[in-house]
Amino acid sequence: MEKGVTMTSVQVEEHHDGNEAAAATEGASGDNEGYQRGLGARQIQMIAIGGAIGTGLFLGAGKAIHKAGPSLILAYAIAGLVIFFIMRALGELLMYRPVSGSFSEYAREFVSPFFGFVTGWTYWLFWVVTGITEVTAAAQYMQYWTHDSIPQWAYALIFTVILYGANLISVKLFGELEFWFSMVKVTAIIGMILICAGILTIGFSDAGDSASVSHLWDNGGFFPNGIGNTLMTLQIVMFAFLAVELVGVTAGESKDPKKTLPKAINTVPWRIAVFYVGALIMILSVVPWTHFQPGVSPFVAAFEKMGLGVGAAIVNFVVLTAALSSCNSGMYSTGRMLRDLALNGQGPKFFTKLTKNGLPLVGTTASAALMLVGVWINYQWPGEAFNYVVSFATISGMWAWIMILVSQINYRRKADRGLVPQSTFRAPGAPYTSWFALAFIGMVIVMMGIDKDARISLYCAPIWAAILCVSYLVLKSRNPEAAAFKKRVHTGQGVESADAAPVTKD
Repeated sequence: MEKGVTMTSVQVEEHHDGNEAAAATEGASGDNEGYQRGLGARQIQMIAIGGAIGTGLFLGAGKAIHKAGPSLILAYAIAGLVIFFIMRALGELLMYRPVSGSFSEYAREFVSPFFGFVTGWTYWLFWVVTGITEVTAAAQYMQYWTHDSIPQWAYALIFTVILYGANLISVKLFGELEFWFSMVKVTAIIGMILICAGILTIGFSDAGDSASVSHLWDNGGFFPNGIGNTLMTLQIVMFAFLAVELVGVTAGESKDPKKTLPKAINTVPWRIAVFYVGALIMILSVVPWTHFQPGVSPFVAAFEKMGLGVGAAIVNFVVLTAALSSCNSGMYSTGRMLRDLALNGQGPKFFTKLTKNGLPLVGTTASAALMLVGVWINYQWPGEAFNYVVSFATISGMWAWIMILVSQINYRRKADRGLVPQSTFRAPGAPYTSWFALAFIGMVIVMMGIDKDARISLYCAPIWAAILCVSYLVLKSRNPEAAAFKKRVHTGQGVESADAAPVTKD
C-alpha cells in the first residue's frame, strides 16, 4: 500500500489474497498501513520505561502523600501488581497480532465492533485530555522560576505549539527524542534515590540529622489518616500509571515487535519497584510525610527540605521534561488512533492519509488543536486546572485497560478452544489475574464516585458514552452492511467478517 492512499484495513486484506499468512503475522495494521518500522529495541524499552514516569508521580503524588501518608507506598505496590497483570494481558494479545490500533482492534475482534469504536475514540480522548494535563503541569513547573511574571496559560500555549512541531518528524526521530526524554527521567529518579540513601547512611545535608526510616511509621503510623483515605488516593495512583500501555500503540512501528515488546512488558515489575515504591520509601524516610503539600512536587519539596536548592531546581527541570515527554507521546498516539479508526470505517476517511515520512499528520493536527482547550482552562482556572482534568483522564484511560482485559479473557477462551492461534506470550495466571484486575479497577471507579473532587469524571463519562452511541448508530444506519459494523475474527489466514467466518458465541 502506497503512502497517501486511503484504504480501509478490510480493503487491504481483500487486496492481498496471496499474502494472507504474512498479513496474519503483521496484523491488520503495521506494514500494510504504510507506517515505517523505525522504532528499535532500545527506543521501545525507554518508551515503556518512561511512559509511566510523568505528571502523576512527579506532581500528583504530593496530594496523595498529604492524604494517605506513608501508606501511599502500599497503594502504589498493589496498583503496580494490577498494572503488571494488565500489561501481560496486553502482551498476550500483541504477540497474537501486533497492530498499531491495538486496544480498539482487539475490542472489535473479541468483544464487538461497537466496543472497538468506543475504545478507539475514548483512548484518543484520553490522550487529548492527558495532553492538557501535561501542559498544565509543565506550566505550573515554570512558575518555580518565573514566579507568576508570565501567566500560566501562556506557557501552556507555548508548550502545545512546540510539541506539535516536534511531532512533524519521522517516527525514528520521535523514538530518539523519547529515548533521551526517558533517560533524563530515569537518571534523575535513580540519582535522587542514591542521594537519599547517602543521607540515611552518611547523614549529609540539612536533613541528615533527622532522616530515618522510622518516619514511615512515627508520624501517626503507616496509615496516619486511616485506610479509607488511602483507598481514596487510588485514582491518583492509577493516573500515575496511565500510559504504560503506550507500547501497544508502537506495535505497528516497531522493527521487531515479537522480540522487543515482550522484553519491554517484562520490565514493568522492576520499573514500579524502583521508580515508585523505591523512590517513595527513600523520600518519606528522609523527609516526614507531614512536610508535603498538594500541588507541590514531592521531589522538589524533598530537595528543598534537604537544603539542596540547586538540586530542587534540577529536579524541577526534570519533571518539566517529564510532563512535556508525556504530552509528546500523547500527540504521537492520538494521530495513530484516529487513523486506525478511519482505516476500519469508524472515523473520517481523511484521517487515513500519511505524509511521505509515514506520519498521520491530519489526525495529529486535529488532536493538537483540541489540546489548545488546555490553554483556555489554564486561563480560566489556573489554580484548579490540574485537578479538573486528572479525574477525567483517569476514567477514560482506565477504559482502555478494561477493554484490554475483557479482550484477553475472550481471546484466551477462543485460543483454548482452537478457534484462533495461541499467543507466544501467554499471561501467567490468566484469566484469574485478568478478573482480579477488572475487580480492582471497579473498586477504583467506586472510590472516584465517593470522592467529590473526582466525581466530575463520572458525570462526564455518561455524556461521552451517549455521544459515542449516537455517532455509532448514525454511521451504521448510513451503511449497515459495511464490514466496520460486523464482528470479525482473525483465523490465522487473515481477518474475516463474521458472515465469512462465523464465531461461536462464548
